[in-house]
Amino acid sequence: MQTVMNLFRNNIREYGMIIALVFITGLFLILTDGITFKPLNLTNLILQNGFILVLAVGMVLVIITGNIDLSVGSVVAFVGAIAGVLMINNNVPVWLAIILSIFVGALIGVWQGFWIAYVGIPSFIVTLAGMLIFRGLTLYLLDGKSLAPFPDSFGQLSSGFLPNIGSGDFHLLSIVLSVLLSLVLIYLEYSKRKNQLQNNLEVLPLWITVTKLALLVFVINWFTYQLALNKGIPIVLLIVFALIVIYTFIMKNTVMGRYVYATGGNKKAADLSGIKTKRVVFWVFVNNGIIAALAGLMFAARLNSATPAAGNMLELDAIAAVFIGGASMAGGVGTVIGAIVGGLVMGVMNNGMSLIGIGIDWQQAIKGLVLLLAVGFDVFNKNRAGK
Repeated sequence: MQTVMNLFRNNIREYGMIIALVFITGLFLILTDGITFKPLNLTNLILQNGFILVLAVGMVLVIITGNIDLSVGSVVAFVGAIAGVLMINNNVPVWLAIILSIFVGALIGVWQGFWIAYVGIPSFIVTLAGMLIFRGLTLYLLDGKSLAPFPDSFGQLSSGFLPNIGSGDFHLLSIVLSVLLSLVLIYLEYSKRKNQLQNNLEVLPLWITVTKLALLVFVINWFTYQLALNKGIPIVLLIVFALIVIYTFIMKNTVMGRYVYATGGNKKAADLSGIKTKRVVFWVFVNNGIIAALAGLMFAARLNSATPAAGNMLELDAIAAVFIGGASMAGGVGTVIGAIVGGLVMGVMNNGMSLIGIGIDWQQAIKGLVLLLAVGFDVFNKNRAGK
């Protein structure tokens, strides 16, 4: 039992938010008479919140460096407008329009990263200016009107599903992929434990490892089974999963990931140790521009139109997801998985409150309270650890 308590205490941010997610999900499961876990609702939950999870992946890197990006909502709208002008007004092929739109996102990241990293203007000011600039450019491009519809193939980016194998309504391919993922996770955990033992490192008791892995495998397969009862795995979920894998690997296993944490943890110490912190901050913003462009394409595909109001307040949802997921405003702390958990907390709350008929006014107030409590919980733990 003491081992379990130590494990929880050492990972209180991560496990605390997972417990909160389980509690909130269970609460809405009761309040909605089980509708929350219906296959159709789970699919809608993914489709409605996929672009927020994508934004959270990019935002967490920015916040780990001790910065913030208030412009991503406007970038979402601007990139959607670019895509609309290219595909709808000029009949540019979908694949080429997507590449050009992503390139525009990268250029936006270069623009903002330059002012922040090399000129030294605070990220709050630069991205606040960016929020106004790109919202204005969106209005200019669209002339205050919406562009629609996009080509059908583009819509698959946000509303498409993996093709099935065989016949019938049950999506067999989703189950096959879920089982394969479970086997990969079991193998990775086994390899990790084996390497730790070979190097005489401390490992968790076997029963804790097995229990944790069993719960994870159960959740993955149960969730995928529910999706298989509807239409299968959405393309949006594959995009989010790919980003989680890529960025978790980068942050945990690469030099660049260590540099990002070092820059946010203590910028002066990082400079003295030879890390080019300005370059790190610059590339983090370039990366966030690309991620925001991807989210903008997904959002436009979801609406099947480019509209001036697209992405409104999305930057706050992404920032809230990152902080709820355990990141620190001071920088140096945060994980991709934590940001995803925070995004899921927001998504489940939005979905559940809508299902039980809570108005948008109270939804905003409740989400603000949850954000305040999450950050207050983080501050409380820091103060307690510092005693």
